[in-house]
Amino acid sequence: MLAGEPRGRAGTSTGTAGQRIAAVDALRGFALFGIVVVNITYLASGYRMAGLAAPSFSAPLDWEVRWVVSVLFENKFYLLFAFLFGYSFTLQIDSARRSAAAFAPRFLRRLGGLFLLGLAHGILLFPGDILATYAIVGLVLLAVRRITPRAAVIAALALTVALAVGVLLLAVLAALGTDASEAVSENAAQAALSDQALHGSASMIINEHLHRLAKIFVLRVFFQGPTVLAACLVGLAVGKLRLLNDLSGHTATLRRMQWAGFTAGLAGALVYAHSTWSGGGHAYHMVGQAVNLVTAPLLAAAYAATLLRLLPAVPRLAGAFAAPGRLALTNYLGQSLISSLIFTGYGLSLVDQLSPFCVVSIGVGIFAAQAAWSLWWLRRHRYGPVEWLLRWFTNWRKPSTAPDAA
Repeated sequence: MLAGEPRGRAGTSTGTAGQRIAAVDALRGFALFGIVVVNITYLASGYRMAGLAAPSFSAPLDWEVRWVVSVLFENKFYLLFAFLFGYSFTLQIDSARRSAAAFAPRFLRRLGGLFLLGLAHGILLFPGDILATYAIVGLVLLAVRRITPRAAVIAALALTVALAVGVLLLAVLAALGTDASEAVSENAAQAALSDQALHGSASMIINEHLHRLAKIFVLRVFFQGPTVLAACLVGLAVGKLRLLNDLSGHTATLRRMQWAGFTAGLAGALVYAHSTWSGGGHAYHMVGQAVNLVTAPLLAAAYAATLLRLLPAVPRLAGAFAAPGRLALTNYLGQSLISSLIFTGYGLSLVDQLSPFCVVSIGVGIFAAQAAWSLWWLRRHRYGPVEWLLRWFTNWRKPSTAPDAA
């Protein structure tokens, strides 16, 4: 899930039952950092949520920031989260086995809790919520939990390729004059109306979120859902093979992941960003999406491989990312809450009032504050507030609040 594995010493990995794997916590925290950089750009602008650039910010720096976010961040970090969701699924199976508890009922309660959290998050704070998608994909993982690692990877590749081919076919249809994206796309006038709603009362904001959820649902079912499932299946395979328990024997593999990701992955990200911001039309945009589907996982893997190789040499990285990673669910929801209080009528109502550079800087600041808060919290508590609530819902008993032993 977003949190819940055993923990080891910072900068190391361990497979001992009952201990956390610190590298996994650090990866989750790193993914959380990328998530806030992307999500805050959507939370801060009705235009960005509509797939457009806010017309009031057109300086060179504004466009440079948009390009950096699109190339280096968009569609990469939620894949890391999905990978870790699949990986954690295997750890939860092991935990149920050790405690002689029935796994399926407990996991179904956890998915139910995640879905309710995601639904509330999507309606109240951010219609781009990913938790409900994880809950639904979790049902598929439960159904195929006995799949072999090889079959899981093959299924993930097949899903990715099939989805990319499907998007390319949509691009061909758009080029021929049949634009299937019109049902979910918006124009500048609709984006301006969205801005007005986000500046308004709580009921106006919620109505706007519900309006967007109806359109996002289509994208979730036909686009993001399959990509999340593919990443989860890869995480499931890695978890079954225990590959993150001891990274010392996988240096060559991590190096190959870096080469592939920072070449093909970055090249694909540039195509995606150009198709997003060049104004080349829906057909070209869909081509960029298809390229991104194939190459974004490579860049996400390169990021993960780089962090995993750096952790033993730079233990401060583990300190920076592992604590917020342990409280990822609380921090993920907290990011949306803080951003909503800054940008919507819930608080300061600054939607589309700040430049892309300011918005991204605020996102980085939110993560830095959460990292410091997470360290403080974990000295006093074993779980984050939302993690504690979800664990209670999952196990039907009140969790311990005592912090882990140092």
